[in-house]
Amino acid sequence: MSLSTLRSLIAAGLLSLLCMAPALAQNTMVRLHTTQGPIDVKLLDAQAPITVANFLAYVRGGDYTDVMFHRSVRNFIIQGGGFRWPAAAGSPSGVTSRGTIQNEFSPTRSNLRGTVAMAKVDRDANSATSEWFVNLGDNSANLDRQNSGFTVFARVTTPGMAVVDKIAALPIVKARSPYSDLPLFNWVNTNPILRDNVVLVTQATEFLPQVQQTESDRILNYLEAAYPQYLAPSLGVAGTFEGYSYRWYSGSNAFLASNDGKVWYLSATPGSSLIDLGAMADWLAVAQAAGY
Repeated sequence: MSLSTLRSLIAAGLLSLLCMAPALAQNTMVRLHTTQGPIDVKLLDAQAPITVANFLAYVRGGDYTDVMFHRSVRNFIIQGGGFRWPAAAGSPSGVTSRGTIQNEFSPTRSNLRGTVAMAKVDRDANSATSEWFVNLGDNSANLDRQNSGFTVFARVTTPGMAVVDKIAALPIVKARSPYSDLPLFNWVNTNPILRDNVVLVTQATEFLPQVQQTESDRILNYLEAAYPQYLAPSLGVAGTFEGYSYRWYSGSNAFLASNDGKVWYLSATPGSSLIDLGAMADWLAVAQAAGY
């Protein structure tokens, strides 16, 4: 695909995002860098403070590095946070628990599509530790009533749900317990399941509080999530040059930048030219509508 096509594709999404994407509260955001793309989750700090603090403790402690999506159920949920598969390990192992937490379910935070909730032990409302799941549809009739309700503590942003749906569409394999609903990619059923076949969160990073982010930060954070095919890995190296605030992406060897009220894209391949992607004001509105 040509670089000129990139601008057209991005511009085409402006109106639809503004009309369709929900505006979310200004809360802590965490990016789960997965092998299928970035998933950004907006935490509900004020509504579920115990659960959010617990999740952030695992994020800040590095416990979600190399964690697997170990369970996928069609039209229901994808689940992670419980098992890690580090590069040097021959098989997965459990995430070390930081202890159980109090259930904070509220009917004002139902298990709807795009929400993130804590997993827990059957018939034990206060048993959540490290595991969480993303709701693929409206599961409120079920999960809001079971086991004193499952605590919703975050919402996935608009571009993050595209990655969630990509994971949910992968083949599901019945492996040995506790991996009886394991999503896999590039796997042949006559071969052993390898680390390269599972969906991993390679890193979990916490965004600066929104009040500390520049307009450029918010726009670039959004574009990283929305267009990972052009901006890989989804954690650009930031810098400034001759008035440009930029991020460089080693995987795609490209730059994304802001300057003079506009957003710019540059491929570092020889002969490439700087592409004007449009006004920062337009992109900020889109980013805000998508949860950034």
